[in-house]
Formats: sequence, structure tokens, C-alpha cells
Amino acid sequence: MIRFCTVLAALLLAALPAARAQNIRAGIIGLDTSHVLAFTKTLNTQPQKPEVMGVRMVAAYPQGSKDIESSLKRVPEYTEKVKELGVQIVGSIDELLDLVDVVFLETNDGRPHLEQLRPCLAAGKPVFIDKPVAGSLKDAIAIYKEAKAAGVPVFSSSSLRFGKGSQAVRAGSIGRVLEAQTQSPASLEPNHPDLFWYGIHGVESLFTVMGTGCVSVKRDSTEDGKIRVTGTWEGGRKGVFTEGKGYGGKAIGDNGEASVGSYDGYDPLLFSAVHFFRTGVAPVSPEETLEIYAFMEAADESKRRGGAEVTLKEVMAKAGAD
Repeated sequence: MIRFCTVLAALLLAALPAARAQNIRAGIIGLDTSHVLAFTKTLNTQPQKPEVMGVRMVAAYPQGSKDIESSLKRVPEYTEKVKELGVQIVGSIDELLDLVDVVFLETNDGRPHLEQLRPCLAAGKPVFIDKPVAGSLKDAIAIYKEAKAAGVPVFSSSSLRFGKGSQAVRAGSIGRVLEAQTQSPASLEPNHPDLFWYGIHGVESLFTVMGTGCVSVKRDSTEDGKIRVTGTWEGGRKGVFTEGKGYGGKAIGDNGEASVGSYDGYDPLLFSAVHFFRTGVAPVSPEETLEIYAFMEAADESKRRGGAEVTLKEVMAKAGAD
């Protein structure tokens, strides 16, 4: 009887992490982006989709950007809308962390992300950091360095990474990608490097299909004055991001070509974030994310130098990377 009870207790203890993984209280920092409404609606609408079963958005701290008007004016409206979806509004990040297991860092402004992340790391709460991961390459490096030191999993991504076409190519549908071109809108925000604010979407698609290994970048303009950035990858592979009205692109591999860069909604990103929260395994490595932001920083440096070629190694070193 004693042996039976001991075995039963061991089985129950082993089941606890799985049980906890199915019932996760999520919280939001920053109510100044439409992403918070999309994520909260999916998580808090009953019946829940199988991919998010047991995960619920329970609390939010509304403060986002302190000086970007387009962000500030959204906060009152989004605060009311998430309240209607059953989310408790709190007055500080510390208060939020007392109520949740995981965090969606949604502040639209990347500049406060490092400061907002630090209490989450101290509390041991896994964090999804929405785009842009930071307001500078230097801060992006610090975010991953401090998260690693704290032993707390974090990841960042645009929703464009999880488009079906881009994911199929990344999985090898056309073999090794030799060249790719992607496009997305690229509206600018003066407190961020040019592509950090919105061009990140198309750049994320580009790296989704090309992978890491970009060596250098040159920036110029199309005939109609739109941003164009050409990256050279190891082995001479080429990847081009172009500012455009919509989302899309094409990849050419050694086994054919395919359309990439589509926007397939927010749910695929949310499903990936939920899987990350359940497993602690980031779907995008820190190395790849930092290379993406180095690519965009190098594009700004190329612009400052009149279109000269700039290496990612140079901008990473300047930003303080090891």
C-alpha cells in the first residue's frame, strides 16, 4: 500500500507541469497597438481554439509610449476594449506580474522595452516582445543578453514570419533559397531606425526564407523613391527588401520558386507564442532576431554613407555586441 501511494504521488507530481502548462494566465504591457485586441479576442473568446486552450489574458498595464502621438491616442480606446473582454487593468508592471504567469510586451514604441522587460526578468516571467524588439540595436543586444543572464526565455517576431508561404519555403519546399525579394509598407517613425517601425514586417519575411548568414547591406531607392535594401548572404546569395503598398514577395531555390511574404493574420503568431509559453522554447533564435535588426541598422548606416555597402559585423560591434 505504501509503495502504491508513493508511485501515485510521483505520477501526480509529474503531471503538475503539464497541468500548469494548460492553464496559463497571460498579461499585457502596453495598450497602444491593435495587436492587443487581436490576441485578447482569440484568447478570451469561448469556446477557445485548440491551439490556445487554457491560456487566458487576465490583466493589462496600459502605459505604452510616452511621446509618440499615434500610440498615445490609442490607449484609452484599447483599454476600454480589453476591459470588455474580461481583462483587469492595473496601475503598474509590478502589480501585473503578481497576477500573471507570462507576459505579452506590446508597447508599440520599442524604446521603453528594455526598461519594461527588466521587472519581468526579475520575476522569472517568460515574455513575448512584439515588434520592434527595441528602439535601437544596442538595446536589442542588451535585451537578449540580460534575458540569458536571468535564465528567462524571451522571443520577438513579426506576424509576417508565420505566413504559410514563407513557412513552407523555410521548411525546404523549394530547396536551398538562392535569392529572395520581399516587400511591405515601411512608414517611418523619427525615434527609430527607419525599418524598425514598419519595414520590419517585410524584413522578417526575408529572413524567414533566407535564414541567417547575411554579411553586408546596401540601401538605395526604387525609381519611384521607395526604400530598397539589398543584402548579400554567405555564398553570394542575395535578399532584397523593398518598400511597397502590400505584403508579398518571391523566393528562388535550387528546386524551384515560390511566393512568400504574405500576411495571414495574427493567430499564427499568437499560436506560436502560446507554444513558446508552454514549452519555454523560442521559435526564433536570439541570433536570428539580432541579425534582422543588424540588417536594418546597417541599412540606415548605408543611407548615411550615400548607399555604400555596410557589413553587419561593423554595426554589431558598434552597438556593443560580444
